[in-house]
Amino acid sequence: MNALWQVIKREWVLARRIGAGAELGLVFFLILISVVPFAIGADQKLIGRIAPALLWLAALLATLLGLDRLLQADEEDGVVDHLLLSGTPLTLVMATKALAHWLVTGLPLSLAAPLLGLMLAIEPQAMLPLALSLLIGTPALTLIGLIGAALTVSLKRGGLLLSVLVLPLSIPTLIFGATVVKEAAAGRDYSTPLMLLSGVSLLMLVIAPVAAAGALKHARH
Repeated sequence: MNALWQVIKREWVLARRIGAGAELGLVFFLILISVVPFAIGADQKLIGRIAPALLWLAALLATLLGLDRLLQADEEDGVVDHLLLSGTPLTLVMATKALAHWLVTGLPLSLAAPLLGLMLAIEPQAMLPLALSLLIGTPALTLIGLIGAALTVSLKRGGLLLSVLVLPLSIPTLIFGATVVKEAAAGRDYSTPLMLLSGVSLLMLVIAPVAAAGALKHARH
């Protein structure tokens, strides 16, 4: 447990040093939402209809920030080789790194999203479901990104390839997350898409650490 705690502390420090901390994600999130009215006009009804999709798309893009450095810094410093030789289960280490990344990016976005949603004319009754959907769904985005980061860790410029790998796999999460907010804004029951979103996150929680650990081991053979 002490080793895993040290992983979380190290990821937090690295995120702060390379500029991939919570502030950058929130600023990016705010900028993207702020430019939307300039791009599509000041039609509040139109903005309100597309707001759920925009918020989830912004969350995905903000999550991608610094994702290429999730394992790249460890590769450059030789930490990956140390992890492979240590007695700590690599699967748990990968899960811990995903948790650290989510604490730096996903959690702040989830907490700030209702406030930023006011800028996009989201219905008041959809604010809590919006935050809840992001709290449940953004871990899936991080875990999917963990797999992509492990597959591209040996590439010096794997950022573009990482995005190509992650974006298609993130589509179900975006669909279910946006549907939760849309149904809540319309006053309808949103329990079904919320459960499906939870299922995606739980599935990725089981698959992603194992797949990432396997990808790292395979890269050494």
